[in-house]
Formats: sequence, structure tokens, C-alpha cells
Amino acid sequence: MATLDWIVLGAYFLVMLGIGLWSRKRIHTVADFFTARGRIPWWLSGISHHMSGYSAIMFVTFAAVAYDHGVTVYFWWPLTIGVGIGIGAFLFAARWNRLRAKHGVNSPLAYLAIRYNLPTQQVLAYSGAALKVVDIASKWVAIALLLKGFAGIPLGWGITLTGICTMFYMAFGGLWADVLTDFGQFVIQGVAGFAMIFALFAHLDGAATLWTMWDDLPDGHGDPVAGPVTSGLIMAFLLVKTFEYNGGMWNLAQRYMAAPSGSRARKSALLSSFLWIVWPFILFVPMIAAPLVVPGIENGEESYIRLAQELLPAGLIGLLLAGFFSHTMAMVASDSNVITAVITRDLAPVLVPRVRRLTQAGQLMFARITTVAFVLFSMAFALFADPDGFIMTVVVSIVAATMGPISIPLMLGMLPWFRRHGPLAALVSWAGGLAVWAYLYWGVEDASQTVNVGVPVLTSLVLYLVVGLVRPEGSAERDALIDSLRTDPSDAERIAVEEKLLGDPPASDSAAVAETVAVPPGSAGAAQHPPRTTSHS
Repeated sequence: MATLDWIVLGAYFLVMLGIGLWSRKRIHTVADFFTARGRIPWWLSGISHHMSGYSAIMFVTFAAVAYDHGVTVYFWWPLTIGVGIGIGAFLFAARWNRLRAKHGVNSPLAYLAIRYNLPTQQVLAYSGAALKVVDIASKWVAIALLLKGFAGIPLGWGITLTGICTMFYMAFGGLWADVLTDFGQFVIQGVAGFAMIFALFAHLDGAATLWTMWDDLPDGHGDPVAGPVTSGLIMAFLLVKTFEYNGGMWNLAQRYMAAPSGSRARKSALLSSFLWIVWPFILFVPMIAAPLVVPGIENGEESYIRLAQELLPAGLIGLLLAGFFSHTMAMVASDSNVITAVITRDLAPVLVPRVRRLTQAGQLMFARITTVAFVLFSMAFALFADPDGFIMTVVVSIVAATMGPISIPLMLGMLPWFRRHGPLAALVSWAGGLAVWAYLYWGVEDASQTVNVGVPVLTSLVLYLVVGLVRPEGSAERDALIDSLRTDPSDAERIAVEEKLLGDPPASDSAAVAETVAVPPGSAGAAQHPPRTTSHS
């Protein structure tokens, strides 16, 4: 890297720190920290939702798939996500937003205590939090590998540098810092992405490269299904990503919750869906064409680094590396914020009852401390992980395969068609899906990626549907919660929730709560089951 590249990279880090300090002025309560109290414009929420799905993994592991097997990487990954988010725009986006607007929910898991029961909420929270630690560790390893490839920085130093900067601006700025970083990432990625594709055109046949390169690439590079990617794997990913990117990946539910209303949350989802279908293809074209520029690379994970070094001048490499940092830091910051929300709102009050009695200032300080602790823990996990094959194993064999069993009870619990599916269906679905995954992962040596990803989520889905039909557990309280998610709140409801969120909890232990998830007055079942407060929302 040239001096200009280091200057660009240093300027990026200063901007990130500045975003954290500026965002701190907008954070007054724990509701600001986790959901921005619905103040984020729908278009910014949509861009943030889209960018929160990226990390440096795309330019390491997915670049390797593109280098080795071609365009199949687009059909396997971003296209399934874009279609899945488009489906979720009409099923889930508005409902997530109404959980915040009508019930004051600041954590995606808070509503589960009423929708199912407290044990179900705790089981999903602990298993999801453990999964996030491994997932985030893979992001640290990916950015460290890129730093090592571009600048020769040891892996440990790369993980530490990225982690400390992320920890700083997230602890100060909460969700506002996160979405603003996502927007900055969007701009940087746009400049760097177009710079790379124009440099590729200049090196090869101009814009005609888009249709002439296929004859010169290795056989099969233009096939939608190639190499380890099968039609079954694509369909399995579509099912998993529909759940994962519409809220199963908890940080993306926050983007919908932070929009001003349910209808605008739907618009943000549609924007994210459009971006996922269009923009990644532009990013993947240079990766797919890389064998024509840097042929003979044995380790495909090095292909994008070699491609950038071959095509880009000084300064643009620094901008590209800043983009890698931005991808990883934005995704990790997003995950850290939502995990902090789950710990602060769902786990800690159950383990330590005095957390319920914290004032707004105390809750905010607790959230910031939890953010720092979680980032440090994930960094430690990454530092002791073996980088060889770690990223692909985590992304496909662990995260994609286990996200379905964790997210199915969470997501389907909001939909009216499953109102009679209670705690038993949720727990059996979760346990059955994870048990099948564990058997395939550790007990079957030659199980394909399609089987590892698809069978656990299908098992979980079938168990949820069947158990709910055989052992229905409907209640008026659950009906009222589900029915309340059909429409946006009235002005009076919205103001009442706002006032509740801004106040400190009562001093008495029995009423000391940080949030209230209550059956809305006037909804079905309210008379039989009056609104109640919970200590775990």
C-alpha cells in the first residue's frame, strides 16, 4: 500500500469516530440506543437494512466462489436474499415496526414472553446470542485476512484494530451510529465498486466485457448452478434467507422497528430487496472475471486482493480497504447493538432483578457496558480461531444451517395464521431443528451443503406446523397481541408509548420494569386478560 492509501484509510477511521461522537448527542434513553424511537427515515432504514448484510466475507469467501465457479455465486447468495426480503416486506416488516410503536419493544425477542412464555424467550435468546458470537468472530477474521493481504498486518493486530474502533463508536452512538455508518458504507462501496468495474473494462474489452468475457472464462463460469452450488442449495438458501433477513437475523428486525411507521418499514424492505437484486451483481462482475486478469491463483480467497492490486491505482486501494472495514464494522456494530438489546432487555433482568429498577441513565450505561463486553468477547473468540476454512464453515455450515430453527418460532409467531401455535410448538421446533443440524454436522461425514442447510430448517418448520395443529395452545392474550400488529397505532397510542419509554421505572420491585409489553386496550381479549407488565421486555 502506498502512502496515499494509508491517508485514505486513516481518514476513514477518523470519520467513523466522528460519527460515534455526533450520534451520542441523539442518544438520551435506552430506546434511542436500540431503535432510535422510530426516528430513522424509511430510505435510510432501507439502505441500512441492505448494507447490514455485507461484510468482508463477501470479498474473501464469496470472491473465492466467484473465482472458482463463476456467476453461480450471485444466484446462490444475493438473489435469494433479495427475493426473500421482497416476500418479507409484505409479511414481517410492518409487524416488527408495530411491536415497537404499540408495545414499546426495544428488543426483537421481547414480545416472545407474551406470545409464547418466558422459558421460550430465554431459550431462543441464549441460543441466538451464542450463534452471534461465532458469526461475528468470522467477520473479524475476514477483515484481518484482507488487512494481511493488502498491508501485511498480522491477523491479531487486524482484529484488534477493527474491534476497538467499532466498540468505540457503537458504545457512544448506538443504532444512530450504526445506520449512519451503513450510509457511509453505501457511498464508499458505490465509489469503490464502480472504480473496480471501470478498471476491469479498461483492462479488458471495455463495456463489451460484460458479454465477451464468458467465452474466455473457464467452462461453467456462466452457469447459474455450478461447483458446490446446487439447485437444492439455492432453494434451501431462499427459505433460510427469507426468515434470516426479515428478522431472524435480529439486527435486521431493528431496521424495520426504527422506521417511522409500519407502512414505511414496508417501503424500506422493498428498497433493500431492490438493492440486493441489482447492486451485488455489479460487485461480482470483477470477481467472476478475475481468472482473466490474475489467472492461476490456487487459493481463491486471495483473488480479490490480487485483482485490486493489479487494477487499481494508489488511493483507490485505500478506499477499497476502507470499504472492507466499513462492511465489517457496520455488520458487527449492527449485531452488537441488537445482542446488547437482547442481553439488556431480555436476559439480564431475569438473571439480575435489580437491573429492572435502573433509571433511564442507568439502563443506557448498562447498554454501553454490555456493548463493549460483547465486542471484546467476540474478538477473543476470533483471535483463538484457526483462520483456515473458518469463515466458510461458520457462514454456511453453522450460521445458515442453525438460523432457521432459531428464527422460525420468532417469525411465524407474529403471523395470524399461526395464532394457535404455542410454547410447545416453538420449543419442539427449535430443539428438533438444532438436533438434526448437530447430527448432520458431527455425525455424518459426507453430508452435502444442501443437506446441512436445508434439512434442519425444514425439520424445524414441519415440527412447528404439526405440533401446533396437534396441540393447539391459543389464548385471548396471544390473539390480542397478534391482532394488534395489523395496523399502525393511533396518535394517542403512540404518544402513550413514547411517554412510557421516556420515564424511569417505579421504585417497587413488583412493578419495576424497563419496558411494558401489554395487550392494547380495546383489542380482543383485553377484558378477559387485562394489560400486564413483564420484567423481561
